[in-house]
Amino acid sequence: MEYLQFAVKRLVQATIVMFVISLIGFSIQDKLGDPLRELVGQSVSEEVRDELREQMGLNDSFPVQYARFITKAVRLDLGNSYFFKKPALEVIADKFQATMELVIGATLIIVVFSVPVGVFCAINPKSWISRVIMTLSIVGISVPVFLTAIFLIYIFSVELGWMPSFGRGDTISLGGWSTGFLTWDGLHHLVLPSLSLASIMLPLFIRLIRAEMMEVLETDYIRFAWAKGLVRRRVWFLHALKNTLLPVITVGGVQIGTMIAYTILTETVFQWPGMGFVFLEAINRVDTPLIIAYIIVVGLIFVVTNTVVDLIYSLVNPTVRLVGQKP
Repeated sequence: MEYLQFAVKRLVQATIVMFVISLIGFSIQDKLGDPLRELVGQSVSEEVRDELREQMGLNDSFPVQYARFITKAVRLDLGNSYFFKKPALEVIADKFQATMELVIGATLIIVVFSVPVGVFCAINPKSWISRVIMTLSIVGISVPVFLTAIFLIYIFSVELGWMPSFGRGDTISLGGWSTGFLTWDGLHHLVLPSLSLASIMLPLFIRLIRAEMMEVLETDYIRFAWAKGLVRRRVWFLHALKNTLLPVITVGGVQIGTMIAYTILTETVFQWPGMGFVFLEAINRVDTPLIIAYIIVVGLIFVVTNTVVDLIYSLVNPTVRLVGQKP
């Protein structure tokens, strides 16, 4: 019952957050330019422009326009893209596959490298390898994603010629989902963008896992495990690492949404045909329905991810008080 109350509470909070995101996204459309410019060009008379503006409801007050927008949004209608001439959500859905492929590739790199490296640095904090890794992690956090992307392109595409510098490569369709993971050319094109996207998060997770595990290794139950004479690997990887990963789950869930936001820079440099790339094109074209759809979809991903992480964390860690009971 307590868990159900917590889940309902988080669902209500998520709904309020999405309402605020939709309000902010809809509010900025008037600041982006005149959408009629993309629809009719410059040669149409002012009378025709006024007539179209009236037909599109652009002359209505903000509350009226927003109420109309929300009414359609709950039916998953966020308007039609001015450039693509089809529903904005359909355009986002088409590009979502490429973006998620990039995020999944970066996530795999982060998980595969951050856990063993972070654990090693926690177990051997004074070794020269750990010191070098910590120094490089500071550099990795400080360097912007687009500079890392340009550097990787210069080294591996321009100088060495090992990797392609742009595009997504060949893909195959699985049940309507287009993926490049199952083709050699698709994987070849995915390596550099995934490394670039992972570069900003990988050092963060290495440092987080190191710090959390060093803290766990100083707790009483770990000292008790040592006193019982348990094997080192059992203490490190069964007792210490298990509790180290609890806060990492929470941070990791938040960072998934952050990585989706970072794909704007990565997709732009590599000309990756994802949501971030089409979002920048929509800004240049003043394609307001597509811009608002992108903001709402990314906001929804953040909200859903955080909610799911909270629910999982409360299940994994039984010491979490779900509904704020007094001790």
